[in-house]
Amino acid sequence: MAATVQQVALEVVFSAEREVSAFLEQVEGELLGFGYSDRERGHVRHALQEALINALKHGNGLDPKKKVRFLRRITPEDMQFQIIDEGPGFNPDDVPDPTLVENLERPCGRGLFMMRCFMDEVTFMGTGNILIMKKRRSAG
Repeated sequence: MAATVQQVALEVVFSAEREVSAFLEQVEGELLGFGYSDRERGHVRHALQEALINALKHGNGLDPKKKVRFLRRITPEDMQFQIIDEGPGFNPDDVPDPTLVENLERPCGRGLFMMRCFMDEVTFMGTGNILIMKKRRSAG
């Protein structure tokens, strides 16, 4: 008898930073249910936290009338997350490299760098207000 592949696909809408932490715990629980490692779950949590806070803060300007949509698909093999804010967007190529000496002491600008470090794919669409992040299960 063939095993049924389960996946979690869900859309959530955020309007405030305080909603993010509890939600990330839920996502971590789902990843645990699919057997993802502590390391993978930690990487995904950090990347999602940066992405969601950036969307609320930089994308929507902390405007409580604006929403951030979050869609996810998690399977035993991989996961995909889509985050859409209602802001004007931005060009990710214009974000200064936080590893350059002149940017080391800047108080912000590391979120995008961390997302790219923790996820396998980070793509911006539209005007830069649609983010798609993907991660495959690690071998071994």
